[in-house]
Amino acid sequence: MTVTIFVPRDAAALALGAERVAEAMSREIAARGVDARIVRNGSRGMHWLEPLVEVRTDHGRIAYGPVAASDVPGLFDAGFLTGADHPLCQGPTHDIPFLKNQTRLTFSRCGVTDPLSLDDYRHYKGLKGLERAVTMTPAEIVKEVTDSGLRGRGGAGFPTGIKWNTVLGAEADQKYIVCNADEGDSGTFADRMIMEGDPFVLIEGMAIAGIATGATRGYLYTRSEYPHAIETMREAILIARKAGVLGASVLGSDHAFDMEVRVGAGAYVCGEETSLLNSLEGKRGVVRAKPPLPALEGFLGKPTVVNNVISLASVPVILDRGAEFYRDFGMGRSRGTIPIQIAGNVRFGGLYETAFGLTLGEIIDEIGGGTASGRPVKAVQVGGPLGAYFPRALFDTPFDYEEFAKRDGLIGHAGITVFDDTADMLKQARFAFEFCAIESCGKCTPCRIGAVRGAEVIDRIASGIDGGEDPQAQRDLVADLCDTMKFGSLCALGGFTPYPVMSAITHFPDDFCPQTVAEAAE
Repeated sequence: MTVTIFVPRDAAALALGAERVAEAMSREIAARGVDARIVRNGSRGMHWLEPLVEVRTDHGRIAYGPVAASDVPGLFDAGFLTGADHPLCQGPTHDIPFLKNQTRLTFSRCGVTDPLSLDDYRHYKGLKGLERAVTMTPAEIVKEVTDSGLRGRGGAGFPTGIKWNTVLGAEADQKYIVCNADEGDSGTFADRMIMEGDPFVLIEGMAIAGIATGATRGYLYTRSEYPHAIETMREAILIARKAGVLGASVLGSDHAFDMEVRVGAGAYVCGEETSLLNSLEGKRGVVRAKPPLPALEGFLGKPTVVNNVISLASVPVILDRGAEFYRDFGMGRSRGTIPIQIAGNVRFGGLYETAFGLTLGEIIDEIGGGTASGRPVKAVQVGGPLGAYFPRALFDTPFDYEEFAKRDGLIGHAGITVFDDTADMLKQARFAFEFCAIESCGKCTPCRIGAVRGAEVIDRIASGIDGGEDPQAQRDLVADLCDTMKFGSLCALGGFTPYPVMSAITHFPDDFCPQTVAEAAE
């Protein structure tokens, strides 16, 4: 019987040598004359074990990792094709604690299937949601999504069903579904993992969104820095179109929906929906004033649903299992699951999908295993480069939109970056201003000018120059500047930059004292 070996083609695994491992596997199979085949799957999201090689045995899939090309002959010698023991053996994949304790709904197939096998996708309950959707009215689909409690997973947390209902109710000769796959936050990779590891779930979600709102055309907008995701999505779209999942008659129904991939140049601000739409139209990626909302006048002036990858990829399981099933996960107004991306100075980095409600301390200490350096955790930044820095004193905060907001934080795209006690929070605050200054589209003054002035004031604090005023006056100036940016900026780039700056000043005041700054410089 042919043995199946899984070697991931996910970008994170490739960066760690997965292609060389696959080549070594192929050579070893040929040299030994064994009956085996290699499947290039997505990543399971356990980055410290990548490249994670799996083999399908009579006892399930057995994992080995992290595997280097030089380890491959030894694996064959040890009998890994039958799941034999080896120093790199992690046991049954589903029993690895990091994976076993997750609630994988959106990512249930990621790392399990061949990403470009529609047969694999169907075998693991793919297309069930779309098959149900084509039998429902648009209003019924919208109600199902609304009742599930699904909120935007891109950062804002806006209820998905309400956005869909607005587009459904809009009258137009053409409507669009736009998937925002411009994943630009540092320490985030959930969108990429879906596009590379389970592209059909995103295609299915977009098709359901189209049927629900009357949109017949979709665009997936992503960044040029994601070449593997772009290639996989384009190939998956061709396969889906050929199989009748996309096209003039979706799954043989009266509904039409088709889509294509569009690639941006990597501007961070194009993650904001109106900047994205400008870029998609071939214009400069600058923010549009609202109103009008994109749901009423979006792409080419037509009603447009703009949803994040994870929002759309979560829709198929909702249509398959029902709104009540999905809503049963989570807490408060944060329903369902969230793919938490753990990165930075952390022992067990990767993607962890779970229901809302775990505390920050549980995520960092128990799941992430603390810092990779072994030093104490000083701060974690949740929500990308515009997220707040939380000290250990706030590690009892549940992972929930409203709970984070109560503590002047935001979940954003659910990326978490860990810092140990060597981190200089003054430098991190300056980085936030610098990042905003570089990435600003320049349309509004608070963002364009405020970020530059903010970096200058931080530099004055760092150098001990206070212009004749006490250091507290400089910190007060930063606070006043942040207040202007927060309430005067057109979009979240300028509006959210105050979160990392003010949280650093509030929770780590010693890093902003002249004496401390001087000591750090010595």
